[in-house]
Amino acid sequence: MKLLFDSFWRAAAYCLHPRVIVLSLLPLVLMAGLALGLGYFFWEPAIDAVRASFESWALLKTLLGWLEGMGLANLKTVLAPMVVVFLTTPVIVVLSLLLVAAFMTPAMLTLVASRRFPLLERKHGGSLLGSSFGALWATVAALLALLVSIPLWFVPPLVLIVPPLIWGWLTYRVMSYDVLAEHASADERRALVQRHRTTLLGMGVITGYLGAAPSLVWASGALAIVFAPVLVPVAVWIYTLVFAFAALWFAHFALAALQGLRREREPVEIMPPVRGGMPDAELIEDARLIPLPPGDPAGAPPNPPRSRA
Repeated sequence: MKLLFDSFWRAAAYCLHPRVIVLSLLPLVLMAGLALGLGYFFWEPAIDAVRASFESWALLKTLLGWLEGMGLANLKTVLAPMVVVFLTTPVIVVLSLLLVAAFMTPAMLTLVASRRFPLLERKHGGSLLGSSFGALWATVAALLALLVSIPLWFVPPLVLIVPPLIWGWLTYRVMSYDVLAEHASADERRALVQRHRTTLLGMGVITGYLGAAPSLVWASGALAIVFAPVLVPVAVWIYTLVFAFAALWFAHFALAALQGLRREREPVEIMPPVRGGMPDAELIEDARLIPLPPGDPAGAPPNPPRSRA
């Protein structure tokens, strides 16, 4: 637990580093440009498609008509944009994570390693191909899990549990490999993940909950839709900072754990006891303390006395 909390506050402090703040703007620019471009070309068609789907579902059409009769006449107008935003938010989250892993994690790992672990040997137990393949299959698995779990989101307690667990698992899978790929060997990485699996997964889940916080801006309903051009970039930047914090947290934790693992595996040289158990080092020290006979400064013996003729 000490290592967990120590790496947590160090990661929080590193988030205020100018280099981290500047790096967090790169995914923001890319994601904002992508969101605005997709919104410009596909916003209206997407809303029309959602409304057409509402009209084709007889049960949902009846429900909306009943709600309009209850005085919620604007619900149909607001519901379609909210569904579009609700469906695109997971895509934005996943792309933010992948952008952070691709652009920010190596730079922040170098920052942490150079400042805290400059003497830690790099054994290059991972590769770019392994990182890309692992991130790809983990992302696909997380998206499939999200799609399967969508019916559970309509149950109030589960909507606060299931998505953060999925995001936490994805963050744990991606970050655990990336932060150890350069410094740890393959055996060391597997040993560390096996030893700290529960802690690493817990770190990912906490990050998942932090990443879910920006989604609360859409709870204001129609007002959030009106200010979507401003709120979407802000939400993307918050997502990026959350995942940047996750990268720093995992880097501090994993590199410190790797350093501890290597200290455990290093052989300890024990000098053989001599003369009643006194180590050689103490013998040498005692020899240095033995007073020299009187003579010159170099310790040469005095001149022998001359015989009288």
